[in-house]
Amino acid sequence: MTDVADVAADTRRERIVSMVLEHEFVRVTDLAGLFGVTSVTIRADLELLDRQGSLRRVRGGAIPAKPARAAEPSFEVSLGSAAVEKTRLARHAAALVVSGESLVIDAGTTTTFLARALVARPELTDVVVFTNSLRVAVELEPAIPRITVLLTGGTLRPATHALVDPMGALMLERINADTVFLACHGVDAASGITGVNLLEAEMKRKMLGASRRHVVVADSSKLGRTGLAPICALPEADLLITGREADPQVVAALRDGGLTVDLAP
Repeated sequence: MTDVADVAADTRRERIVSMVLEHEFVRVTDLAGLFGVTSVTIRADLELLDRQGSLRRVRGGAIPAKPARAAEPSFEVSLGSAAVEKTRLARHAAALVVSGESLVIDAGTTTTFLARALVARPELTDVVVFTNSLRVAVELEPAIPRITVLLTGGTLRPATHALVDPMGALMLERINADTVFLACHGVDAASGITGVNLLEAEMKRKMLGASRRHVVVADSSKLGRTGLAPICALPEADLLITGREADPQVVAALRDGGLTVDLAP
């Protein structure tokens, strides 16, 4: 007969692996408090899971067995991918902005290009930008004071230089911006708009709630793709800006699903 304690231990270890995959790093002390066991027990769990290849034991806690999810390349790699197309998308999106407007700009590579495109419009004045992206904030810095930049605060996620919960959404809950420019991992007729990380997807949903007009910017490689974390259904976005390289059949399916699509010239 299987020992009850063994069953409880197996369940605890499964949950530990899930938490490591979601949060990318978990501490021994936090796990011990969560499961109501000693730090010695948690260390033994982590060492066993490390030997099994389920996670990687590091000082103070554990990280995923692989350095990152295969579906999520580093920010720097993504920044160089489809750079010409992303520049076109960014200029097309920046042309929608008028002086005196308040914006929320999401963390992402295409939105980083958007920040550059906004800086390159010297006639824009009295624009207020809220962002959870350190890279976007730095790109906008040369345009201060005609563009005011406010960082949301929160916990830094190194993979994308994004600020997320805990403490990431407090500012967003207190504003009513004109437009949000949202990045994503995938746009699909069936799955809607999705991200690759649960914490960032939650921030994106908060951004949607903090703004009146919802603009998604996504290069053509993201069309027809589905990520782990749902962000919103197609009709919740007012506009998708993508590249002319996009598959016409996928674009047609998105439009049939209620999404307005602009192909950046």
